[in-house]
Parts: sequence; C-alpha cells; structure tokens
Amino acid sequence: MELPFFHGKITRRTCEELLSKNGKNGSYLIRESENVEGALCLCVFFEKLIYTYRIFREHQGYFRIETSEDIPARLFRTLKDLIYSYEKPNQGLIINLRYPVMKPKASQRNQRFKSEKDDIYDDINDSDYVTVLP
Repeated sequence: MELPFFHGKITRRTCEELLSKNGKNGSYLIRESENVEGALCLCVFFEKLIYTYRIFREHQGYFRIETSEDIPARLFRTLKDLIYSYEKPNQGLIINLRYPVMKPKASQRNQRFKSEKDDIYDDINDSDYVTVLP
C-alpha cells in the first residue's frame, strides 16, 4: 500500500523541517523510526513543536500506536484505519490529525531546487523509501 504521507526513511531533522514548513496545527506525516528497528513514527505538528508517536507492527499484522498513558492500547488493521481514527478529536494525541504532509513525487525529489529552503530532500535517494504493506 502506498500512502502519500509516508515518507519512509527520513531523518528526524528532515521530518521537523517538513512539518514546520507547513506550520499548521494538526499537520502530520509518518516516517521510519531511526532508533527502533521496524517501528514507524507518527509525527504531529502542534504549537511550533513536533510530537512523535511510535507505531509498532504486531505479530498478527495489526498496528499498535503508543499515545497518552491513560489511553488504552488499540489495534488497527491498516495504517489508513489508524489515521482515520486519529482524525477525530480526543483520541490520545496532542491534537487530531488534520493536514497530511505529502511525500514529494519521485520527479520532484530528483530535481535540484533553486532555493536552499527547499532542498531538504536533496540528500535522500530513492533507495531510502519503502512501501508499508498492509
């Protein structure tokens, strides 16, 4: 399954730049975790800060997300189901998911940008991106 807001293996810094550039509360993207093998990170922009929630793939193929401590763990069949659920307010995230930050198309990633502000993907090559399977 190809999700347009899944950015694959990008750094935390690149993620923060993408979300901050968008600048809207509720902006989000998913990336691979740099520290936990096999985990994903749901990164959410709120009040000029980036909140990161780890997503784990359970052995049954379901997805589990770590949210607020007082929220019971929930399992989701797909990442789309997870995102859909957290688009609703008061589900355990700092803010509900509102604005997906889309991954640039391959042709956009490969071309060099003229402005330095827009070159955050220049050091990432296509082999860094993976597809999340359902």
